[in-house]
Amino acid sequence: MASGKILVAQGGGPTAVINQSLVGVAMEARRFGSIERIYGARHGVRGIINEDFVDLTQETHHNLELVASTPSSALGSTRDKPDLAYCQEIFKVLRAHEIEHFFYIGGNDSSDTVRIVAEEARKASYALRCLHIPKTIDNDLVGNDHTPGFPSAARFVAQAFAGANLDNAALPGVYVGVVMGRHAGFLTAASALGKKFPDDGPHLIYLPERTFVLDKFLADVKAVYERYGRCVIAVSEGIHDVNGAPILALLAKDLEHDAHGNVQLSGNGALADLLCEEIKSKLKIKRVRGDTFGYLQRSFIGCVSDVDQREAREVGEKAVQFAMWGNQSGSVAIKRTGFYSVDYELLPLEAVAGKTRVMEDEFITASGTDVTDAFRLYLRPLLGSGLPDAFRLRHHPVAKVLNRGV
Repeated sequence: MASGKILVAQGGGPTAVINQSLVGVAMEARRFGSIERIYGARHGVRGIINEDFVDLTQETHHNLELVASTPSSALGSTRDKPDLAYCQEIFKVLRAHEIEHFFYIGGNDSSDTVRIVAEEARKASYALRCLHIPKTIDNDLVGNDHTPGFPSAARFVAQAFAGANLDNAALPGVYVGVVMGRHAGFLTAASALGKKFPDDGPHLIYLPERTFVLDKFLADVKAVYERYGRCVIAVSEGIHDVNGAPILALLAKDLEHDAHGNVQLSGNGALADLLCEEIKSKLKIKRVRGDTFGYLQRSFIGCVSDVDQREAREVGEKAVQFAMWGNQSGSVAIKRTGFYSVDYELLPLEAVAGKTRVMEDEFITASGTDVTDAFRLYLRPLLGSGLPDAFRLRHHPVAKVLNRGV
């Protein structure tokens, strides 16, 4: 006998629009008479294991809409990366609560979790529909034109570098901004969308899709500094050497590691500090400053793409529709259909789970230190409306009187 129960959870890093997807699921599910209860798991899969559920059926439409427009994960999240045994425990809880539809909003690891749980349900001949709803600021889910969360984070990065460029132009020197992205450079590349004039920064962009060579980096910085008298640099936290070793690991002495054994790249300013020190010591440039955007770019309130909000809501809604009308498991994917419009498809979980997309070669210049116009055309419509603009004083020099020969 059908229970009419669904469960939704959020996993991985929060974003500015992940709650739109959550509310998309909750609101769309209410349209189906067969759905009696909509549960939310607090703190992702860990909340499922602990049976830490809340009843979203009792939330008002008004409050859900307010939550939808609020950044970060309203249900809380987790960095747990479930293995088979963990997923078997997830399935055990879902079955005990008679959950018929499981919706998990997240990135690569979350899609793999959904795949394993779906397989466990299939082996047990239990009628469970498992839907992965895309989310990641890294924009690294395969099969998607882009992923919800990325456009808003990209909007923040573009605006932040536009501001850093203005600051650097007023007080010339070298500025290094480190942006999130372990394997994919999409977010770092978004820094280029803040440029307006030919001599605007970032003048150099370094992505994990290309090998980072310290000596070449220093030569690049020196050339730009000599040309403009200043240099703005965007660097992905995931830059690595020819062997794939993170540059941070090569320059730093003491390193933290995350729960998966990876070098902790986010949450500290080590890479920016180390690169700045290399520039100071090797190039003898005095004014060198560095910032690490860190977690600021993920859920920055007041800097959200309206396009991102709309699509994040729709992937949640489409997940429910695919589950209820299509009666199938899968991963919702965004497909670009025009300039600019999108459609949504349901991909097999195994086509997405555990895979990583990186920036296509057509988006990176031959020098490896800038992005192409193809990338700018790809990203611009995602950033949404109302982007701020910057202007300059026109140069009308006054003739010198005392120092005519200078």
